Amino acid sequence: MKLKKLIAMVLSGMMALGLAGCGGKDSATVKIGLITPKTGQVAQYGIAVENAVNLAVEEVNAAGGIGGKKVELISYDNKADATESINIFNRLVDNDKIVALVGPVISSTSLAVAPLADEKKIPMITPTATNLAVTPDYPYVFRACYTDPYQGSTVAKFASENLKAKTAAVLYNAGDDYSTGLAEAFKATFEAAGGTITSYEGYTADDKDFKAVLTTIKEKQPEVLFNPDYYNTVGLIAGQVKEVGLETIMLGGDGWDDVQKDYAGVVEGYYFANHYATDDEDAVVQDFIKAYKDKYEGNTPNALGALGYDAAKIMMEAIEKAGSTDGEKILAALQATDRDGVTGHVTFDENGDPQKSVSMITIKDGALKLEAKVGQ
Repeated sequence: MKLKKLIAMVLSGMMALGLAGCGGKDSATVKIGLITPKTGQVAQYGIAVENAVNLAVEEVNAAGGIGGKKVELISYDNKADATESINIFNRLVDNDKIVALVGPVISSTSLAVAPLADEKKIPMITPTATNLAVTPDYPYVFRACYTDPYQGSTVAKFASENLKAKTAAVLYNAGDDYSTGLAEAFKATFEAAGGTITSYEGYTADDKDFKAVLTTIKEKQPEVLFNPDYYNTVGLIAGQVKEVGLETIMLGGDGWDDVQKDYAGVVEGYYFANHYATDDEDAVVQDFIKAYKDKYEGNTPNALGALGYDAAKIMMEAIEKAGSTDGEKILAALQATDRDGVTGHVTFDENGDPQKSVSMITIKDGALKLEAKVGQ
């Protein structure tokens, strides 16, 4: 027993030496930065991410930290502003001496920070920035969420393979990059699978009456209607689908999350893609939900929280496996990620984008239910 304890102490000491070996950084803790909006219009996004990241850090520290060192999370509010994000990043690197970064949360701020993280060789993982341009040109930048085209393509695969649909209509917000990106990817994948797009119609953010375009779509009787937009618009359109008598199955993306709260009656039986499902029986998912509820007064974590938790765990596991706080070694460990997370089993492609399944959710009796996990 004494020999085992001695070996454990030696190994712990060797790991600690490795983690201390990053020029000039404080060796007392492993410092990880978090850039997230905690005030402003998207504060609810940032708070959800911060809550989950704090939970992940607490769990790692309770289990002994990284190489025997506690993780110190240093979080700043960027107010969803790109300039503020750049200033915070510089502060985190120059003053706080972080070795890795979780965040930023939204695409515009992630795009501002990504080139700086890459230049400084600070490994960065954004939990939730879906814009395609965030990762490809920056080897040190990763994301925990899937991209918009990946999502749209997966919904098309679900329509073709799971629903056996041969015809589909697409109705999208032509002035919104998110909606347009999903629509284009859905169309390309559905047609590549042998399906026919019967209608491909755009609208503007100011449109409220969709009955004319829905009547036109109805004439061609599509089996499914893909509407990649946010839940308030989706609910409005779904109600008018019923009004014009269009018999189809509506499909959507993660912007549908929470659609059941105000529009359950008109979206019953429809499907949308999301990052995880709260009724997923996987132990990783249920353990996370329980821990989150225990810490945050019974609140159920949303998809952004789940992504924040996964992003933090991915980064901390990479530092542990690297056995060092050196950026290049952490980068290599991130590239080799192969782990089960709350939002799916994650590996990264050459761009630092996750390759994982997408949870397809159905609305049943006013509640969200996991229908299937669909991979690429």
